[in-house]
Amino acid sequence: MTGDGELIDVHDMPTLIDGKKLRPTVNAPLLASLIYKTQATKAYCELVGPRPLEGAVGAFSFGRCRGLIEGVLAACGVPCVMVSPSIWKRSSGIPAGRENKDMARSIVIAKWPDKADWFARKRDIDRAEAALIALAGMIREGSR
Repeated sequence: MTGDGELIDVHDMPTLIDGKKLRPTVNAPLLASLIYKTQATKAYCELVGPRPLEGAVGAFSFGRCRGLIEGVLAACGVPCVMVSPSIWKRSSGIPAGRENKDMARSIVIAKWPDKADWFARKRDIDRAEAALIALAGMIREGSR
């Protein structure tokens, strides 16, 4: 995003299927390459924590991915601003609840209609949420 909140581009988190359970995990070298390629100067990330009913292995894997993202950003010299789900959802007008996840796509497409193709598929919900997290972070910091 530009400093005034204009969406420039969107990238999916670089993951690879890894380990015995064949779970997708964030790939550190690919993430670092993406950060350098885009010349990012700041990152806005969702402040995630333990999820209800998640087992120990799943929680460890989830936390490992968060730490890996923070570590790669730090190694690349990119400051990371954490934005809680309640903050970015309230800023975007999305009520809490899993049943409201797809609202992020509708909101993003309405805000940036020229970028609608980037959010056209059901599986683009994460892209839409990432754009809203960044926008909420910028608003909260007063940089937009």
